[in-house]
Amino acid sequence: MAIIKEVRGFKPKYGKDCFFAENAVIIGDVIMGDNCSIWYSAVLRGDVNSIRLGNYVNIQDNASIHTLYQKSVAEIGNNVSIGHNAVIHGAKIENNVLIGIGAIVLDHAVIGENSIIAAGALVKTGTIVEPNSIYAGVPAKKVKNIEAEQSKEIIDKIAKNYKMYASWYE
Repeated sequence: MAIIKEVRGFKPKYGKDCFFAENAVIIGDVIMGDNCSIWYSAVLRGDVNSIRLGNYVNIQDNASIHTLYQKSVAEIGNNVSIGHNAVIHGAKIENNVLIGIGAIVLDHAVIGENSIIAAGALVKTGTIVEPNSIYAGVPAKKVKNIEAEQSKEIIDKIAKNYKMYASWYE
C-alpha cells in the first residue's frame, strides 16, 4: 500500500479508480480526481501548501510534486502526464499536457493547454508556456507550435496507456 499520510490536519483525498504504487508517497493537502495513477517512488508532498490534480493524471516513477510554504501551490489539470524523474514545484499545469522525463517546472510557471515540455527541460520560475506549443532546453524556450488536435492525440494516447498500465496491477 502506498504511503498516504495526514500532515497538519490535511489528509489526501482522491477520486474513483486511482492506482497508487506500493512505494508512492502522498502527503498532506493533496486532492486528485478520478482515474489518476501515482507510480513507483513518486512523491506528492502537500505538507507546506496544496496540490490539486484533475482526472486522468499520471505521475510517473520518481517524479516529485511540491510547493513553497504560503507562496505557491501546484495545480495540475485533466489528462496530464508527468514523466519519470520530473519535478513540478508550485506550478500550474493546464489540461492535456505532457511533461517529459526529467523536466523541471518551477514555482509560478504556467504550462498552457495542449503543450509538451521536452525531456530534461527547465521551465524557470514565472515562465508562461503558450498553449499548443513545445518547449525545450535549459532554460526552456519555445521550439515550435503544434496543432491542438495533434498534441491532444499524442497526450491522450499516453494518458490512456497509463490508465491501461494501472489496470495490470489490480
